[in-house]
Amino acid sequence: MTALNERQRAALASICDTFAPGDGDAIPPASRLGTVEIVEGMAMHNPREAEAKQLATLLRFWDTRALGVALGFGPRRFSRLSQEQREAALIGLGDSRVAQKRALFQALKGAATLGYYLAPGPTGRSPLWDAMGYPGPLGFRDDAAAPPLSPITPTGDLEVDCDVVVVGSGAGGGTAAAVLAAAGHDVVVLEKGDYLDDRDFDGSELNGLTRAYAPGPTATAEGQLSMLSGQCLGGGTVVNYTTSFKTPDHVRAEWASIGAKQFATDEFDRSLDAVWERLGVNQNHNAISSRDVILERGLSKLGWHVDEMPRNVKGCDNGIECGRCGMGCRIGAKQSTAKTWLVDAEVDGARLYTGVDVRTVTRRGRVATGVEGRTADGHRVTVRARAVVVAGGSLQTPALLRRSGLTNPNIGRHLRLHPATAVWGEFEDEVRPWEGGIQTRYSTEHADLDGSGYGVIYETAATNPALGVAFMSWRGAATHRERMLNLAHLSGVGVITRDQDSGEVKVGKDGEPVVHYTLSARDEDRLRAGVAGAARIVEAAGAASMFSGHQAGITWTRGEGSVDDFVSRCDDAGYGPGRCAMAALHIMGSARMGGSADETALDPDGATWEVPNLVVADASCFPTSSGVNPMISIEAIAHMNASRLAARL
Repeated sequence: MTALNERQRAALASICDTFAPGDGDAIPPASRLGTVEIVEGMAMHNPREAEAKQLATLLRFWDTRALGVALGFGPRRFSRLSQEQREAALIGLGDSRVAQKRALFQALKGAATLGYYLAPGPTGRSPLWDAMGYPGPLGFRDDAAAPPLSPITPTGDLEVDCDVVVVGSGAGGGTAAAVLAAAGHDVVVLEKGDYLDDRDFDGSELNGLTRAYAPGPTATAEGQLSMLSGQCLGGGTVVNYTTSFKTPDHVRAEWASIGAKQFATDEFDRSLDAVWERLGVNQNHNAISSRDVILERGLSKLGWHVDEMPRNVKGCDNGIECGRCGMGCRIGAKQSTAKTWLVDAEVDGARLYTGVDVRTVTRRGRVATGVEGRTADGHRVTVRARAVVVAGGSLQTPALLRRSGLTNPNIGRHLRLHPATAVWGEFEDEVRPWEGGIQTRYSTEHADLDGSGYGVIYETAATNPALGVAFMSWRGAATHRERMLNLAHLSGVGVITRDQDSGEVKVGKDGEPVVHYTLSARDEDRLRAGVAGAARIVEAAGAASMFSGHQAGITWTRGEGSVDDFVSRCDDAGYGPGRCAMAALHIMGSARMGGSADETALDPDGATWEVPNLVVADASCFPTSSGVNPMISIEAIAHMNASRLAARL
């Protein structure tokens, strides 16, 4: 997308200032803090040019009478409305019976409020943060350790020969590279993102989100779920929350029943154990945060399951540093693939390249011969190899396979997203939800709601303003501002749903992934049950009030109505697109493994049915959703698939 013109930028400013008008001189409006520039910058980096053009077109016509009629404002220019009228017009979009209008509202709200809380302002420190009691970025550490890796970013056209080329360096790619290099194979790893290490992290949401995460896709096509995925050397393992669960036995049995029978055998056990040991998973860094004190208190009062979280950390501070874990670890405690498997791979001779966007797997008939890609500067990268391992994640992997001409109809299907929402409690004592262990307690009380092995788990997570606001509704600027200024007293109980039904990753004309997903009726029922459970946890923990992520603005105050009534109102508000703030916490299953090309995209070795030396080693391999945070499962599958490939080579 080219830069916005003056008219478009003015329209964007009017939208942002309606969502976040500030409060006089003490708290400036969005446009004075730099929100417009942040939103525009993110749009310009969207890999889907069609979506960027849609935004530009919307802004071009935003301040016209015709668009006012189309969106339900009436034949009035947005710029001629009062603040009160503008807010009413936007809320009308959010409450519309038309799903597309609700999705538009959520997209505008998400961009404006995210940009507002990310923006440091002209001084580098937003007065909004001070008003909230939020300390802002921590800054870069002068004592940061030297980076352990030595990747190369191509500065010209590049041609390389090797035994195996691995596309992606996250949980899947990093693990596969280490296994293959240890087996004596010449390995090349290609990563689209940059290499970021301890010294590159400052605890800033703006720096973290714009440098370590993919610029898109950021939402499902229907607007029901927002999405985030890591894009840097080490991928999602650099920015995930260190939660380390082994694949549950009932999930392994389900996966084996689809045809990859080794999921139920000691072969997968060996890979799980190897990953567990290499990452140093432990429960020795679980000093409980204020958020998890609340979670544990509520669960214990109800007599529900609660346990300590297993985490892949070493020397974690469980405090201020840990609260910024999602933006990268400044002290190197998180045992990401950039601290573990990729180090092993490089020691064993693997060559690492960053800044390379792989566009195609080259083939000669049924044999993969390598890959072709490009850098951001347009330099061509060609790698010739005996085998190709694809580990770009559950969005990029199916897109790459499709761009490379593979036709199996299951490529892109069976996508699972672990739909998640939150119930928020307001407490008399300060919580300071941006501090403390990123995740130290969890509950599986409702992990099996109906005997099928499907349900929800409850977790909390450190809540910094910009990401926290993604799980909140917006019913007007003053109400929203009051809530956010009270962030120090808020704590959310997250509801993570193991989805039984699926969506699909399709590929646009530009070759980029487009995610289609709507919550099925039975998965929605489980999410509803989870919201009811979270509400009871928050109430039992002693909250003075609570609210959900429903755009209808569902709230409860102690002494004024029952929790049952709150739950009933949440049910009535519904969970369709735009009805409730939800996110895809874990993206899985879009190229699943199994025993038949009629039902799966990959054979039991993780190889594509059409090209046997083209192997997938990431979360897209999952036959169904894992039901728990998936990092350990991803690395174990990558370890297993890479071990099988190494033996074949």
